Amino acid sequence: MKKVVPVLAIVLAFTLSSNAQKKKTLDQEAIKAMCGCFEVTFNFTETFNYSNDSLYRPSETKVDKGLEYAFAIEDEDDKISIQHLLQVGRPDSPHIVKHWRQDWLFQNQEFYMYNGDNNWTFEKKSKDDVKGQWTQKVFQVDDSPRYEGSGTWVHVDGKHYWENKTTAPLPRREYTKRNDYNITLRGNRHEITDFGWVHDQDNEKVLREAGKEDVIIAKEKGYNTYKKVDDSRCQASQDWWKAQQDKWALVRTKWDAVYGRNKDLTLAEKVDNKVLFKYLLDDEITAKKEINRIIESFVK
Repeated sequence: MKKVVPVLAIVLAFTLSSNAQKKKTLDQEAIKAMCGCFEVTFNFTETFNYSNDSLYRPSETKVDKGLEYAFAIEDEDDKISIQHLLQVGRPDSPHIVKHWRQDWLFQNQEFYMYNGDNNWTFEKKSKDDVKGQWTQKVFQVDDSPRYEGSGTWVHVDGKHYWENKTTAPLPRREYTKRNDYNITLRGNRHEITDFGWVHDQDNEKVLREAGKEDVIIAKEKGYNTYKKVDDSRCQASQDWWKAQQDKWALVRTKWDAVYGRNKDLTLAEKVDNKVLFKYLLDDEITAKKEINRIIESFVK
C-alpha cells in the first residue's frame, strides 16, 4: 500500500502538467488567431457622464473602417509579438501606416503601469499573482509604451476570450481635444469569433491628481471588429514591412533596453517641438546610433 501513494502522486502530477500544457496550447492558438488580414470597424461612443459642469459636452461618437494586417514578428513558447499595420487609401495604391503592437507574455511578472501625464510606474508581481496568465503589453506606433495588464485566457462553451482592466493614456482621437481627464481605465476583452475576433471595451475617463481620489468624468463603450479576409488584400502591407523590418527591430531593441532598467519611466511629450513618432516614422531615420539617440532624448 505504501508504494501506491508515490505512484498516484506521480500520475496526478503528470495529469496536471499535461492539462496545463493543453491549456497553454489553446491560449497560444487564440492569440495567434488575431493574426491575418482583416477588415476592421472601430466604434466608440460615450455612454454616461458624471461631470458637474453644466457646459460639459461628451465626445462625438466615432466610427471608422480600414484594412489591417496583423502578423507575428516573434513566436516563442512564452512570447508572441504581433505587429499591426493599417492599409488606407486606394486599393490599387494604398498608403501603409505603422499601427500598434501587442506582445503576449506568459506568466510575466514585470509591468509598466500608466499613472497619467506620460508617467509609467514599474511594478513587479509575484509568481502566484500571474500563474497561468498572459500579459498583453500594448505599444504605440513608435513602440513606446501604452498600456499592459495580465489575465487568464478562458476557453469554455465554445468561447475563447481574455479580459483585463488597466490604466492607459488617452486615445489619439481624444488627447488633442480633451484636457478634463488624463487616464483611460480600459476594460479590455479580446474574443476569438468565427469571423475573426472582437476587441470589446468598457472604458472610464478618469481625472487623477496627486493627493486626491480619482474622479470618473465619463464612461465609454468601444467595439472593434476584425473580419478576416484573404491575405492577398494586405500584400502591400507585407511588402512594406519587408523593407522596414530591420529599422523597427533596432527601435524595439532600444526600447527593450529602456524597459530593462526596471524603474519608473517618464517620457517627454516633445523634443525640439516635435513628438517622438514623427522622428521615428521618418524614412530618413534608419541608423542604430540615430535611433538610440532620439529615443533616449525623450526619456526623462
